[in-house]
Amino acid sequence: MTLAGRILAHLGSSEGLTPAFTLVQRVQYAALCYRAQRGKLQILMITSRDTGRWIIPKGWPMDGRSPAECAAQEAWEEAGVQGHAAEVPEGAYSYAKALGPRTAVPCMVEVYPLRVDRLAGQFPEKGQRRRKWFTPEKAALKVAEPDLAQMLAGFVPPAAGA
Repeated sequence: MTLAGRILAHLGSSEGLTPAFTLVQRVQYAALCYRAQRGKLQILMITSRDTGRWIIPKGWPMDGRSPAECAAQEAWEEAGVQGHAAEVPEGAYSYAKALGPRTAVPCMVEVYPLRVDRLAGQFPEKGQRRRKWFTPEKAALKVAEPDLAQMLAGFVPPAAGA
């Protein structure tokens, strides 16, 4: 099944959606923020601003920045994360980005592991989102996207320096 078909199946109906919905696929970059706490791997999740569901930080490409740099910037803006993003993506997942009540665009999200060195107390979207650490297994249960859930559940941090 095509990405557009999977998204339409997820939404349940294409009635009322703009024609561009099935023709244009956008790319976003996400940060899979992680740390080891007392020898256990943890993944940082944040809530979306609109629905409050658990997601990972993500956003659109930025001129002059690599995909990993974009992911790191989004992690800073949305979660106050400071750390090191891997240059190689962990994987990708798709979802429908709502642009309005009856308009959505299919998005493919490249996910970059980001080792968290520090969480800032003040950051651009503080007060607009919640952030919480989860085990990989619990993080996988919190997200709506099956491909992202699989990635979270099986995540193994890249080797140091990767």
